[in-house]
Amino acid sequence: MIFDFFSEIKTELSVVEDELKNAVKSSDPLLTETATHLINAGGKRLRPAFCLLGGKFYNFNMDKLVPIAVALELIHMASLVHDDVVDSSLTRRGIPTVRAKWGNRISTHIGDYLLGKSLILISRYEEPLIPRVLADTSVKMSEGEILQISTTYNTDQNIKDYFYRINRKTALLISASCQLGAVACGAPQHLHQSLRRFGHHIGMAFQITDDILDMTAEQIKLGKPVGGDLRQGIITLPTIYALKESSDRNRLHEIIQKIDKSEEEVHEAIDLITRCGGIEYSAAIANQYIAKAKKELTKLPDVPVKKTMQIIADFIGVRKF
Repeated sequence: MIFDFFSEIKTELSVVEDELKNAVKSSDPLLTETATHLINAGGKRLRPAFCLLGGKFYNFNMDKLVPIAVALELIHMASLVHDDVVDSSLTRRGIPTVRAKWGNRISTHIGDYLLGKSLILISRYEEPLIPRVLADTSVKMSEGEILQISTTYNTDQNIKDYFYRINRKTALLISASCQLGAVACGAPQHLHQSLRRFGHHIGMAFQITDDILDMTAEQIKLGKPVGGDLRQGIITLPTIYALKESSDRNRLHEIIQKIDKSEEEVHEAIDLITRCGGIEYSAAIANQYIAKAKKELTKLPDVPVKKTMQIIADFIGVRKF
């Protein structure tokens, strides 16, 4: 889905969408079918949008931006396909996952295929910062995912552990998206570094909000079952707060550490987390990151998209999906 506040880059995003479809085409019909299924499932396209918006701050050039914008979305899509295998997910955005339709083996290789396609696009750039940032980001994303898997059902995690994990899992790719659009257009270091920091803060807020929505959103809007993190033993910020502050923390520990939870237990855990203020606390932390992101924007030139970036920052704090 492309939000209203991307209206000023609507034409450019449609170009990216077309190139995304072209990039995943293969002589093998199965590869094309599965990759196209992923693209047709939609998505926010935040990463290519941030890349385009970053490019608007300095010598905007679509020819320079399209390959990196497509590569960023391919990296993101690859991570989602692999996530669905790890999580045994049947739906994403309300439609069947690649795993649900074609199984784990095909899904794993499709994820690898998308990463390979992104490498081809990245190789077009002579600016060494672009492949360096994306290589480092890809490695750290994998570290974040491995860390998440290795710490499931572990109720001893603290806020610092959580921030470390979500920075790698989510924030780094959003940060790279904001930065590299400007880099591709030749922006000076001070400008693309401010965009990088903006992206980091937005990425952290985005993941915290995601973790709140996993407990509070309507399932039809979320596009997947509510309480998924609790079912899988993933410890997020609202839970970390509740494990420390809830008067029923012992019961919460007991539920979280159960590998097989009933629906009643999942909803009981959400209720315990909500009643002790875990949702409000987490929302406040997300808003702190949003405030930091907006402060970073004050260092950037007063171009029209600057207002768009401010609106996006505000939206992330109040989104319902």
